Amino acid sequence: MRNFLRTLKYSWKYRARLIISVLCAIAAAALWGSNFTAIYPVLKILGSRQNLHQWVDQKLKTLQDEASRDSENIQKIRDYLEEDVKKGKYQWADPGLRKHEELYLSGKIAQIESRMDSTASRIYRYQQLKVYVIKHLPQDLFLTLAAILGLVVLAVAIKGFFEFWQEWLVGSVMNKTLYDLRNDFFRKTIQQDLRQIQESGSADLMTRFTNDTEQIGVGVKILYGKVIAEPLRALSCVVIAAMISWQLTVLFLIMTPVSLVLMAKTSRMMKKATRRVLDRMSSIYKILQETFQGLRVVKAFTMESYERRRFSEATRDYADRSMRVITIDALAGPLIEILGITAVSCALLAGAYLVLNEKTHLVIAGMSFRMSQSPIEIETLLNLFALLVGMADPIRKLSSVYTKIQNASAASDRVFQFMDKAPEVKPNASGPQLERHSKSIVFKDVCFSYHDGYPVLTNISLKVAAGETIALVGSNGCGKSTLLNLLPRFYDPNHGSILIDEIDLREANLRSLRKQIGIVTQDTILFDDTIFNNILYGNRQATKEEVIEASKKAFAHEFILKLSGGYETLAGEAGKSLSGGQKQRIALARAILRNPSILILDEHTSQCDPVSENLIHDVLKDFKKGRTVFIITHKMHAVEIADRIVVLDKGRIEAIGTHEQLIESSYTYQRLVDAHAVRRAA
Repeated sequence: MRNFLRTLKYSWKYRARLIISVLCAIAAAALWGSNFTAIYPVLKILGSRQNLHQWVDQKLKTLQDEASRDSENIQKIRDYLEEDVKKGKYQWADPGLRKHEELYLSGKIAQIESRMDSTASRIYRYQQLKVYVIKHLPQDLFLTLAAILGLVVLAVAIKGFFEFWQEWLVGSVMNKTLYDLRNDFFRKTIQQDLRQIQESGSADLMTRFTNDTEQIGVGVKILYGKVIAEPLRALSCVVIAAMISWQLTVLFLIMTPVSLVLMAKTSRMMKKATRRVLDRMSSIYKILQETFQGLRVVKAFTMESYERRRFSEATRDYADRSMRVITIDALAGPLIEILGITAVSCALLAGAYLVLNEKTHLVIAGMSFRMSQSPIEIETLLNLFALLVGMADPIRKLSSVYTKIQNASAASDRVFQFMDKAPEVKPNASGPQLERHSKSIVFKDVCFSYHDGYPVLTNISLKVAAGETIALVGSNGCGKSTLLNLLPRFYDPNHGSILIDEIDLREANLRSLRKQIGIVTQDTILFDDTIFNNILYGNRQATKEEVIEASKKAFAHEFILKLSGGYETLAGEAGKSLSGGQKQRIALARAILRNPSILILDEHTSQCDPVSENLIHDVLKDFKKGRTVFIITHKMHAVEIADRIVVLDKGRIEAIGTHEQLIESSYTYQRLVDAHAVRRAA
């Protein structure tokens, strides 16, 4: 629940709307309770066939007569105490009996005075009712009944007006809260380390951004809506019922703690069950993502039936877990309703006993309890019964409220669990700014592993002069890409350090570092946007002319113009409307537009045809001037533009030198060259 309360902090800026919504809820609740008071006059009209003018006059006369009798009785007792007891008219053999008599009569006076206060209060209320309400009602019985029902309809309409605005305001706060939460969640997620995001997986993150935040939204809306409105409705009925008979109302409320205990237990069960359901939803998202991203492989290997079974098992597990949530939620309502009706029945039976026997006391376990100052009328009891039912309905609705809030609490735990992760790669906003690279890049005893006990890089030491082009070669899995991923600090070394122009990257301002680097990878990433905007991604401040010039340098301009929309053509999801070679040339244009001082090319021509590849090499020969370039390649002819070649084997540097030097000294390099020659010959 702590994380769900953290979610509510996002609503604080919208507190003005919440305050207005609470005021609307109070008004709606007052009208909800007051509507039940119409039952009493309706029953009176139908039962006694008196109009309300006659009825209130008769009621006032009866109460005034009772007050007069009580006043006379008090006076008689006082006269007895003053004249008979104190003057000694009766001589008591035992002084203790006299004292007992005095105490008894004093208590009797207090009891009558209490009843007189109650009677005076009722007289005042009936006088106010006569002056401000009944005075304006017609004398005719039918017209009076019609007027009362008309007032009820009007009150319901006004109540609906306030309920609408309460719902609207709460809904707007919920939407704005989710808007802020999602944006903050995205901001903190995108600042996480690459390793942290990859460990969670995009499918799990998608679930947290969509399904989990929606669950939170439902919880927020219910908390600000029903959790405020329903108790207020119940409270309005409690207040009016207590004015009729607070003793019978208390008898009804005895069941409330039992209901609260039941709801608390149900909500805890619901939270655990919901957390499991949300985890299963992440599994479904993962299967969907893998299947649709790898659909070509699925179809090529005729694995449709296997994927169907895998998806079916995941959805079956999700359905089973969901049924537990549904069962808990379905049970909560009837159980609370049973408790509510039991409480109403107990209060009604007690009231019926008083009405039928014209009593004011109720005897329970040999003990007598006063339930009213005067005998209760049947109309009053039925009105009280209606108020208790009106009180039970909001309590019943609250049973589902707590289960949904627990759903939101479980979802909040999942969202904040990720938001609370502190990135290991610190942005160092106040660190030294890296200007355009001009001296050297130094790898000092760099060691790195993705998992403890499985080293990927071991004691890498390498110094690269500014403007030098370095080719990294080696077999798959030797650590080439990992080494260069340390340069823009996608990861930090476990041991050792990397320095650019004598500044340790861990201390440098991260944003200034990445502004110096341009990257083209084998798995080209394009966004579902125009080709122009995909290239502009390299430098958002660039002009159209600069974008076109970068495209020309990457030999992408000609094929872009041949597309239906030219530079405004949509690349499609992950660039699906383009070939692999076209995507790589657009990625290269993006890197060229960035004008980086450090360029990383990771199999940058792996999907290009030989003609395009040769053209790109010609471009790089010119573009690399004044820049430090790192090239990862399996194509040995691509190392021709390199000043030095670094041979990696099993995470270590095996050899460094030119092509001619390595042919003579490095067995690993010789094998790579021979294998490449065989492939080209084939």
